[in-house]
Amino acid sequence: MLVSLAAGPAAAQTPDSPGQPSDPNTGALTVTSAVDFPSVYFFRGIRQEADPKLTTFAAGDVGISLFSGDGGLKSASLNVGVWNSLHTGTSGTGTPDTRSHYEEDFYASLSLGFGGGVTVTPTFTAYTSPNGFFGTVQELSFKVAHASRFAPYALVAQELKGQADGGSNKGTYGELGVAPSWAIPGSAVTFAVPVKVGLSLKDYYETSGTDNKFGYVDVGVLLTVPFTGIPSNFGSWNVHGGVNVLGFGDTTKSFNNGDAGQVVVSGGIGMSY
Repeated sequence: MLVSLAAGPAAAQTPDSPGQPSDPNTGALTVTSAVDFPSVYFFRGIRQEADPKLTTFAAGDVGISLFSGDGGLKSASLNVGVWNSLHTGTSGTGTPDTRSHYEEDFYASLSLGFGGGVTVTPTFTAYTSPNGFFGTVQELSFKVAHASRFAPYALVAQELKGQADGGSNKGTYGELGVAPSWAIPGSAVTFAVPVKVGLSLKDYYETSGTDNKFGYVDVGVLLTVPFTGIPSNFGSWNVHGGVNVLGFGDTTKSFNNGDAGQVVVSGGIGMSY
């Protein structure tokens, strides 16, 4: 059985993605967008399409700088955005009388920067399915990140309405990750190795009455190449592509037709201004 749920904001939305030229926009507003094409769509270790064809992620984000200072709170910014997934496979137009617009997510986040490169970001997200493949899920999450070479972070997300895995109780999701990146010598290309582990803190990865704590592990390789020939007054553009290897726990394995893992290939284009 295909368990349908939703995705969060794509990593390509990040305004300061590795490998991009410095932001030419010195104002209080930053606009970021991205279009990506994954070989198959997984959300938190759960496959979203039984037979994928062409899957397209399209995202847009507006960031507003609210505060910058030298006290305990160094910065504050607000981001609002939308994330979409369009499918021509079995989660979209590959099914009779079904539209391609599988998913549309809306989110708002407040990023608070403190000393030592620590950022705390609460986010509210509404995950919706315009073509009706899953019910709306509303979620409140908190992310703590550290700006350093390995860029470690921890995230906790609480379901407020609906449930991602279709279980009997609203769940609490946990995620731990790192995203080290390096500039390739002699070029503007950036090489990154994002790694994350998804966990059920309570009732998130439920199956057959059991809440399995380990959801999945995701190890990726990402190359980002900036478009250096585009004038800066048109924003910062890049092409990016990578490979992710996923390993599943007992619940996600059962949701994914018994598969122990999956390889996902993706590529896309991003812009920020």
